[in-house]
Amino acid sequence: MQHSRLQPICPIDGRFGLRGQDEIPLRALQYKRGLLHEFRKGNASKEQIRLHSLVQQIPKAIIIGVRKGGTRALLEMLNLHPAVVKASQEIHFFDNDENYAKGIEWYRKKMPFSYPHQITIEKSPAYFITEEVPERIYKMNSSIKLLIIVREPTTRAISDYTQVLEGKERKNKTYYKFEKLSIDPNTCEVNTKYKAVRTSIYTKHLERWLKYFPIEQFHIVDGDRLITEPLPELQLVEKFLNLPPRISQYNLYFNATRGFYCLRFNIVFNKCLAGSKGRIHPEVDSSVITKLRKFFHPFNQKFYQITGRTFNWP
Repeated sequence: MQHSRLQPICPIDGRFGLRGQDEIPLRALQYKRGLLHEFRKGNASKEQIRLHSLVQQIPKAIIIGVRKGGTRALLEMLNLHPAVVKASQEIHFFDNDENYAKGIEWYRKKMPFSYPHQITIEKSPAYFITEEVPERIYKMNSSIKLLIIVREPTTRAISDYTQVLEGKERKNKTYYKFEKLSIDPNTCEVNTKYKAVRTSIYTKHLERWLKYFPIEQFHIVDGDRLITEPLPELQLVEKFLNLPPRISQYNLYFNATRGFYCLRFNIVFNKCLAGSKGRIHPEVDSSVITKLRKFFHPFNQKFYQITGRTFNWP
């Protein structure tokens, strides 16, 4: 029978690969997925939470950026791993003064329930570009693991613009063309005051983070490759997070209608990313694209040098 070839996420007699008390039987993990849904809806009693040793943990890893780099896809794909539990919403704790003032307990209470041995991960892409964030995260946990997912900078800037444009169109508002925003009309040079351009200067933001964290605490994910060939990228992240390899090709299947990979948790539960992902970008004047690529080039070279990860960006 064809379906007999399907493999569960990990073998039934398998464990995390951890020893002794750290071992969690697979059955408990699969049960956890259904159970956590009840907790999120607020349907679980304190007794149930206590009985299952579930806790709300501060993240051991954070996806700090970048906006329109593929942060949601990365978070959802990492959630395929039985040792990972994701925060469903962007928390915006470290980049929002009002939230930050509520304190670390408020932040912890925003986290999903998990087993003590699991890793909680959240993503808020605004963290990467917000000046106060590196110091705030450092004060919370100086040894935290930080994930940055990047795409070719010009493509990312256009994607950023497209998301804002769509929001304006929904409200029947008009908006400038990308060319007008990204190029300064007075100097005809790249407009570095435009946020979509500034966000794509990855090295500038990373240098600010490096005042607090060594480069070894960062892992750079190739957002372009995560779209076309997700598994090798996810395996690199598993390694970085010191997780036993659990995500396999079985967990990822290409959806031809969407043009994206979708996620398979088990035989009954599949998930695709929201329809807002993979928006069609507007046509952009080729001379503007050339100018932007030329502008980003030296910053890209420096980014490769600092991170030790090279991309074939133009």
